[in-house]
Amino acid sequence: MTFNGFNDSDFKVFRTQGLDERMEQIINQIRPKLEALGNKYAEELSALTGEEMFFHVAKHARRTVNPPKDTWVAFAPNKRGYKMLPHFQIGLWETHVFLWFALIYEAPIKDAYGQIILKNLNKIKKNIPNDFVWSDDHMKPDSFPHHEVKKDRLEEMATRLSTVKKAELLCGVRIDRDEAAAMSENDWYERIDETFKTLLPLYELRKKL
Repeated sequence: MTFNGFNDSDFKVFRTQGLDERMEQIINQIRPKLEALGNKYAEELSALTGEEMFFHVAKHARRTVNPPKDTWVAFAPNKRGYKMLPHFQIGLWETHVFLWFALIYEAPIKDAYGQIILKNLNKIKKNIPNDFVWSDDHMKPDSFPHHEVKKDRLEEMATRLSTVKKAELLCGVRIDRDEAAAMSENDWYERIDETFKTLLPLYELRKKL
């Protein structure tokens, strides 16, 4: 299947009751689109980062009762996994699509990365566009706009990343459901390309560790 955008029925998948029932719809309806995006952007991110990038579509294999509330494809320079590394994500909740640079709690470099963020606060604050958003928990749909993030809030997030075991740091774009459903395939490619290029400096900070 080729990717041709997300539509209203993709978001409605997350209203389906029952783990097996929802997983069946995710696998049949959403996962092929994520696979198509994975193939395309593993190649494009490899060119952008200068590293061979691999894509990983969420399998939700650990779930035994509760159906997933979101699903995604992640990109990292490791064929076996992504959670331990800074990575990129494309995915969706019932309410929106997200495009992230992410460093989640499994990453062993969180401490050192938080320190690098602290040393580059002014540059990050200046270079991230105002319509981008931040999150400190990839398991929740909430985020807060960059234009509302004061320097001390960013400093607090970076410090927490270094000192709290479960702390996380995500930055990127949230595209609400109605806007997402109206976007064409080319609209998506333009938005994803632009977003990942903008987020590349956050990814590149790992080279300073």
